[in-house]
Amino acid sequence: MLWDHVIKNGYLYTGNGFEKGHLYIKDGKIAAISKDELAGEALEATDGEGLYVCPGFMDTHIHSRDPGPTYKEDFYYSTQAAAAGGITTVFEMPNTNPPINNVGNFEKQKENLSAKAHVDFAIWGICLGDVNREDIVPLHHAGVIGFKFFWGYAINKETYQLMYNYKDGDEGVIPPLSDGEVYSIFREVQKTGQILAIHAENNQIIQRLTEEVEASGKRDYEALLQGRPNLAEEMTIQSGIALAKNLGTRLHILHVSTGEGVKLIRQAQADGYTNITSETCPHYLFLSNEDYERVGPQMKVYPPIKYKKDQEELWRGIRDGTVTVVCSDHAPHTEEEKDGSLWDIPAGMCGVETLAPLLLNAVSEEKISLVDACKLLSENPAKQYGIYPQKGSLQVGTDADITIVDMNKKHSITREQLHSKSKVTAYDQTPITGMPVATIVRGTKVMENGQIISKPIGRIVVPGGNERDGSPFQLKSIGDL
Repeated sequence: MLWDHVIKNGYLYTGNGFEKGHLYIKDGKIAAISKDELAGEALEATDGEGLYVCPGFMDTHIHSRDPGPTYKEDFYYSTQAAAAGGITTVFEMPNTNPPINNVGNFEKQKENLSAKAHVDFAIWGICLGDVNREDIVPLHHAGVIGFKFFWGYAINKETYQLMYNYKDGDEGVIPPLSDGEVYSIFREVQKTGQILAIHAENNQIIQRLTEEVEASGKRDYEALLQGRPNLAEEMTIQSGIALAKNLGTRLHILHVSTGEGVKLIRQAQADGYTNITSETCPHYLFLSNEDYERVGPQMKVYPPIKYKKDQEELWRGIRDGTVTVVCSDHAPHTEEEKDGSLWDIPAGMCGVETLAPLLLNAVSEEKISLVDACKLLSENPAKQYGIYPQKGSLQVGTDADITIVDMNKKHSITREQLHSKSKVTAYDQTPITGMPVATIVRGTKVMENGQIISKPIGRIVVPGGNERDGSPFQLKSIGDL
């Protein structure tokens, strides 16, 4: 047998732990896994001694601005950054220009991103209420990974772009949707069986409290939190859970930032509503309001980073399984755009390249185990979004998507070394112990020791299989640990 690539003597992820062995790749698939060396030659061999061989990490929440304001970022750069950070699959958000609101725009985006992708990718569809209610089921059949609803955001009537600073009475705008229209969104997505992911912030609360804070003249970080309080997230999550319970919609709460949110989701799950899931992001796990003086406006994101008590509850949610996915919410802006008054600059920063290193550092600090990290970054999202075991596993017959990790490697995040167009990060000079040292996408090594060594090779991933028609993925087992 002539193998394409052999990883020898690595600690291989089994789902419950790691076992030492050899992994063999042929034609982009995992062809064999064995404790003993198998006969044959290999075109490429990797010495995995002392290294951990993980199912390819994924980032299920990135905004590459492509098409759109690509001077901030584009898919070539964001997926290069992903590969550099050990990510083998990304999920691109749908609030592009034009948005992914119908099948035509989905097909154009698929073509656009395919030419630039260093890693595999999936595409979210957007819910705009009655504007594209009849497009939801067709988008499902076309292959979107799920549906996103930016709850509380107004929509430009002509371009269907989201309005981030909407004020009552603005012209040319579809105001934030009524509860009845939101009900229709939940009902329509339920027909598809796919996830409806929500940005959970109550716009009316935010508008009223922001006006009060602005009138007070306060402009510090605490004032920002007073204008976008924990209550804004709590109320929207409550509404989402009520609708999901009533309609049976698979509800996913995006970028949970509050302890109140974690507790609501935990209770819903305890009550038997397994259709309700959640994610959080590194900035909520590793930063709090106390870091603003040190980090500054770079750390402005929406929902905003809250308090230590929220951070502690999020970690508790990860440990007890309430929060099953950690993703970046990668949303770059230029340094010039982020260099200004806290209240005037846009929300968002780079994150796709630092996602896995930050989680691996948490492993080194014994906040979680490496098995936990593999579940949060790979196995859980793959199962949740219907692409397991094609992605998110080390099983014979599946895509050879692999992240090789050196838990002894020390590194410092530096903004100048980031592979995104933008270098805006809240983690500049953060020391890390534990790093991805190789990223392998369908058998091709894309990154080695932090360097991109492959041209764009990424392909689209759709739920239920690796074909556009959604045919089931067939696992061909010829051996296992």
